[in-house]
Order: sequence, then structure tokens, then C-alpha cells
Amino acid sequence: AMPLFRRIPKRGFSNYAFTTRYQVVNVSDLQERFEPGAHVTAEALREVGLVRNGKLPIKVLGNGDLKKKLTVDAAKFSESAKSKIEAAGGQARQSA
Repeated sequence: AMPLFRRIPKRGFSNYAFTTRYQVVNVSDLQERFEPGAHVTAEALREVGLVRNGKLPIKVLGNGDLKKKLTVDAAKFSESAKSKIEAAGGQARQSA
């Protein structure tokens, strides 16, 4: 027979509607799409097609290599992304 917990209707509260969803960008993407010295913003990322929606907060992750000096504005950076951007001579600026 069906186990008891599966027979009982599921009710209750889900926090899903309020989760913060980030749009994820890797430093390798920045390397491919931006000129050295570029200022990377949410708007700029949308223009080059790395993010679909300019409204959601952006998180930069450290996959890949970055050789260009970029100023990157994003809501969040992983540790590795921050260190790679800075190692390439750029700035990782936390924006709201």
C-alpha cells in the first residue's frame, strides 16, 4: 500500500517565492565578451547577452581565467572570482 506520508495532503508554507535568485556569470565569460578596461555592469552584461534580465542581482563566479583589467559591478562575488579580477588588475565592486 501507499506509505502514510504520501497519502496525506501536503500543506504549509514555502519560502520559494521570496528566494533571491542570482544570475550567474563566470570570469571566463567576462574574458571573452569584454574589452580590457571595460566597466562591467548588469546593463553591460545584458547587452552582450550574458544575462537575460537586467533586474536580477548578478553573482560572478570564478570559473575560467581572466587576463583583462575590468571594473566589475555585481551584487555578489565568489572569493575566487574576486581574487581573479583583482589579480588581473581590475576591481570587483559590490553593488546593491
